[in-house]
Amino acid sequence: QVQLVESGGGLVQAGGSLRISCAASRRTFSRYAMGWFRQAPGKEREFVSGISWNPIYTYSADSVKGRFTISRDNAKNTVYLQMNSLKPEDTALYYCAATERVAGSRAPKDYDYWGQGTQVTVSS
Repeated sequence: QVQLVESGGGLVQAGGSLRISCAASRRTFSRYAMGWFRQAPGKEREFVSGISWNPIYTYSADSVKGRFTISRDNAKNTVYLQMNSLKPEDTALYYCAATERVAGSRAPKDYDYWGQGTQVTVSS
């Protein structure tokens, strides 16, 4: 089992940047594919970005392509989401998630471990 703890959320103005992090508890972190998801009030949880166990393969939702970048440092058991050109519609609770079962998935059901989330609020 792996525990995930997100950090780095906050309030930022539209057009600004923020980097959020997710620290994992296990030394076998490098075996897990990782994903970032978000959920706004009254909306379903949606996929944001994902990264393979090695940092070569990354993929993102169309809504964040060109603005958000996912990366990971397996030596630090940490995955990051760099968010640039933020928009008010990016406001949500951001979760990181881990899976050993499936590679390249955008579906929440394919991820077995979840953090508690970090709030990102973008003001207009």
